[in-house]
Amino acid sequence: MRVGIVAPPFISVPPKEYGGTELFIADLATALSAQGVDVVLYTNGESTVEVEKKFLFSNSQWPLTGNDYADLKEMEHTTWAVKDAAASCDLLHLNSTIGLTCSRLSALPFVYTMHHPTDRRLSEAYSRLPEVNYVCISDDQRSRENLPKVTTIHHGIDLSKYVLQTKKQQYLSFIGRIAPIKGTHLAVEIAKRAGIPLKIAGEIQPAYRDYFDAKVKPHIDGKFVEYIGRADLPTKNELLGNSLAMLFPITWNEPFGLVMVEAMACGTPVLALRAGSVPEVVKDGISGYVSRTTQGLVKRLKSLDLPPAAVRAYAEEHFSKERMARDYKALYDRVLGNLSPETDALAHEDAFPRHRFG
Repeated sequence: MRVGIVAPPFISVPPKEYGGTELFIADLATALSAQGVDVVLYTNGESTVEVEKKFLFSNSQWPLTGNDYADLKEMEHTTWAVKDAAASCDLLHLNSTIGLTCSRLSALPFVYTMHHPTDRRLSEAYSRLPEVNYVCISDDQRSRENLPKVTTIHHGIDLSKYVLQTKKQQYLSFIGRIAPIKGTHLAVEIAKRAGIPLKIAGEIQPAYRDYFDAKVKPHIDGKFVEYIGRADLPTKNELLGNSLAMLFPITWNEPFGLVMVEAMACGTPVLALRAGSVPEVVKDGISGYVSRTTQGLVKRLKSLDLPPAAVRAYAEEHFSKERMARDYKALYDRVLGNLSPETDALAHEDAFPRHRFG
């Protein structure tokens, strides 16, 4: 089986700094390759992931500005990838919406992973392309779509890159975009009500500078509340691994929330508000606690007793890149008709407990 995976052309795979989709693609591509899938990745020339790579543009280009003609560049990259894959691939896996219309021009089967929040206009476009095999990254996200070919496959990560820390320090952590929907201000509120210091890491995007200045910055004193900027992998390991818990007080329907898995991989429980994918990712009382209110999270912090090794074990069982790749490989086999009726039924039951085909 030869599978072409198309990444956006703007960030290297894996990303040098932030790039959630690109990190997903790197982990999926390497895990699929290890499981015997012949993978070709369409990316940019700065990518270093250890699978076959092809590129049209040599350099990364991030952050984008309004004058970059980004849509045109991505369309050129994606149409080139679709044409190239048609000559050698059995299946094409897309990771951004801009290439979906190419499915009308190619005989290849298309798989498409939805990395974005639900959007009515995109959902309408998906409904006009019913032959594409859509993958949602949570059941919550899938419940908002009405498509004939759709399955849920949770993300997985390379757990070997995350260090289990069994001895915690007396502080809480928050990692994510500094934005109202991410609940950075709520993390500050929870920490203060619990009386436990907070360390914040994340990008302050220009669109949310006013929010940061009004709701977060006044609380930063470098002692009880610290802001340490953007977090690369070593910083994540240190910040998450040493903290008593990671706060995830989102106020929107998060499609997945990869940082929750990263925290659990470090043996750090996640305390999150119940929204979006949270109840699917965090096992209440096992890998963290889920509450409908900030007061509920404050109460949990006062009696936090989840063993770090058990939190890590939960992440290993449910969110490894190997499990993710097995699920995708089973989907590819199903799409390509590579399964016998008996194996197909077994794969449908075992690999796709949340899968439905019309």
